[in-house]
Amino acid sequence: MTAREAGAFTPERHYDVIIVGAGLSGIGAAVHLQQQCPGKHVALLESRAAMGGTWDLFRYPGIRSDSDMHTLGYDFKPWRNPRAIADGPAILDYIKETAREHGVEEKIHFQHRVERARFCSKQARWELEVAVVSDGREQRETFSCQFLLMCAGYFNYAHGHDPVFPGQERFQGPIVRPQHWPEDLDYRDRRVVVIGSGATAMTLVPTLAEKAARVTMLQRSPTWVISRPARDRLANLLRRLLPERWAYALTRWKNTRLQQWFYRKTRTHPKQVKARLLGMLRKELGPGFDVERHFTPDYNPWDQRLCLVPDGDLYAALRSGRAEIVTEHIAEFTERGIRLQSGQELPADIIVTATGLELVVTGKIVFEVDGETVDFSQRWTWRGMMYSGVPNMANTFGYINASWTLRADLIARFVCRLLNHMDRKGLEQVTPTLRADEHDMPARPWIEGFSAGYLQRVMHLLPKQGDREPWLNPQDYVSDRKTLPTASLEDGSLVFSHPGALAGDRAQAWERQVEDARCADAAS
Repeated sequence: MTAREAGAFTPERHYDVIIVGAGLSGIGAAVHLQQQCPGKHVALLESRAAMGGTWDLFRYPGIRSDSDMHTLGYDFKPWRNPRAIADGPAILDYIKETAREHGVEEKIHFQHRVERARFCSKQARWELEVAVVSDGREQRETFSCQFLLMCAGYFNYAHGHDPVFPGQERFQGPIVRPQHWPEDLDYRDRRVVVIGSGATAMTLVPTLAEKAARVTMLQRSPTWVISRPARDRLANLLRRLLPERWAYALTRWKNTRLQQWFYRKTRTHPKQVKARLLGMLRKELGPGFDVERHFTPDYNPWDQRLCLVPDGDLYAALRSGRAEIVTEHIAEFTERGIRLQSGQELPADIIVTATGLELVVTGKIVFEVDGETVDFSQRWTWRGMMYSGVPNMANTFGYINASWTLRADLIARFVCRLLNHMDRKGLEQVTPTLRADEHDMPARPWIEGFSAGYLQRVMHLLPKQGDREPWLNPQDYVSDRKTLPTASLEDGSLVFSHPGALAGDRAQAWERQVEDARCADAAS
């Protein structure tokens, strides 16, 4: 009888590792744990009724990735679709296929929303209060685990950033939020105004323009954009010439190097990058288009995330006349559209508010350690994944300048390495802890040099970073890929322990559980 089998019989639903979230990160983390920590008893708690996270939630027209799938995909599973910039359904299929191939599906508890997490140092255990929906009714259940791996994403699934506009109750048509797109919305031959200038708006506009009478993208200020082919010709060629995994690894290496090279260019030579981006835009849109007004932000590229335009689809919609961009401030909604501060009125049958996401900290879960509520804004980040004074927990938060999954894979692999280290040493608890000379470190924001509104609105709620390793939140995949697999676990910044106060009682209880499991097996 293994510990895993005995653990299945514990009345409190105890696991070695609980992963919160069954989206892209959560499914990947489960596979990494299965491959590198095969003896661990793992469960995934998913608040929604289906896996996929973002890629199951968002159903608006044209939903797609804003990164290439050779870097947004898992490091262990090649992306086979010839389109590197993939649509939402294709990405969701990829996630589901991964879960099926690795037997992760049966480990997922759907409609299980974690509301509170309490850590007890005497038992080296997390106890989770979980709201469970069954047959339309909600009840509370308790789960527990030794290690908690947060893969809940970074935004509020219930609603996005939803500013209230003056007079919006007067508008006679539907006001639509992309996060909750109505399946039956008919926009054919209708006038649509999309408020926003981010990735969602730039995805919606060319797709809506295919059927709508006219689409207006109304932005308060412009965003930097760049166009790339949806199909990576070199990747598709390599896949025909080389074994699949070799081709995928080479393409992934190429793309990550190009991403990091371009990002560094925006930091060291922003004027050159701006000139190059604007030159590409003028070439695409022609001399009659006001690039300075509609596509020239007042910040440098990658001070906020660049928007990707696959195959120039947004530019084509603008050239066709079926779509337009208006850069202006809203005065009020009217019965038939939107009045701008200039006095101009934009006629609309449908208004779409693509006004951004609402970022949340650790899935809106209330955390406690030994009876004290955790205020994450007062904690220090340990390599961007763990937090000072919070034991046995890691949080997956991707890069702001590269594909999310690049970091999610690295974090999952590091957690596996950490757990295996603890098992070899007979340890139960690990707590990031400031060393003696680090208590007077200057505090820096969780992320620096990134002015995107969705992040700035909650920066005061996020953990701090310091001025030295390991108390940094690095945004450099190439560096992380070298350092994380070999980063010291014994430099004093991670304090390990084996709480002994209840060790004897726990051992006796475990022996009884194993015996109960044997009896149950014998009876069956």
